Amino acid sequence: MQPQEFVQKWRAVQVKEKSGYQEHFFDLCALLGAKTPIQEDPKGTFYLFEAGARKQQGGQGWADVWRKGSFAIEYKGKRANLDKAYEQLLQYRESLENPPLLMVSDMDRIVIHTNFTNTVKQVFEFTLDDLLDAKKLSLLKNIFDNPEAFKAKTTTEQVTKEAAAEFAKLAQLLARYEKDKTPHEIAHFLIRVLFCLFAEDVELLPKGMFSRLVKQVGHNATAFSAQLRVLFQAMAAGGYFGSDAIRHFNGSLFDNDTVIPLGSDALAILQKVSKLDWSSIEPAIL
Repeated sequence: MQPQEFVQKWRAVQVKEKSGYQEHFFDLCALLGAKTPIQEDPKGTFYLFEAGARKQQGGQGWADVWRKGSFAIEYKGKRANLDKAYEQLLQYRESLENPPLLMVSDMDRIVIHTNFTNTVKQVFEFTLDDLLDAKKLSLLKNIFDNPEAFKAKTTTEQVTKEAAAEFAKLAQLLARYEKDKTPHEIAHFLIRVLFCLFAEDVELLPKGMFSRLVKQVGHNATAFSAQLRVLFQAMAAGGYFGSDAIRHFNGSLFDNDTVIPLGSDALAILQKVSKLDWSSIEPAIL
């Protein structure tokens, strides 16, 4: 199947997931020059549709497509929430022997989440238009025979060390300039900031919200302190930060809205660490 043919066909399709996902996958195999499940595995032992899987939280589920050692795919209907589809795959992955690629699709988009051990997670998205690009199509072909092509070169240990080093610099700056603050007060504040970075990357906070705040204020320390205080208040009780709904976070971490002012050098460090993938950072740093 030629890319133009695939794109033209699936751009027009409006059927629901169950009516279209197997044909979409057959066409994807034809596009990528790969065998279908029946062609490669007639007995259905390592490559099949509706692969049974036990959920991590209990109960039975089925991955729409599974190929041992390569990928698991969860399909949804057009314009569906693919984050929810990914959450389903996370429940199945251990039962499916932790495939290196966790893929979701609404037949308009194909999104690949990497699932390699001890490496930074990466996300690759392919739209229908992307499939007309020879380089992007060539990358997608690796899902069958070379999943390692999607593997990040940076390990979680490396990212964790970088984050820890930058926060150590931040702690030193605060200790130097905020002499009226105790080490406990400084540590408590930094843990809050660190938690915000982690929370936005695992979507306990709206994705990217804290990083956008850091970027928007630039070196305006007064603006950052004022906005951060509002965010801490919302996290303590639940509420809104701008137009974003913020859930209530239990415990003593946000028991008050105290903010330690940050200078331009400290804000520069925050801008740097906000670009890291905090979902890949080892929990020990918390």
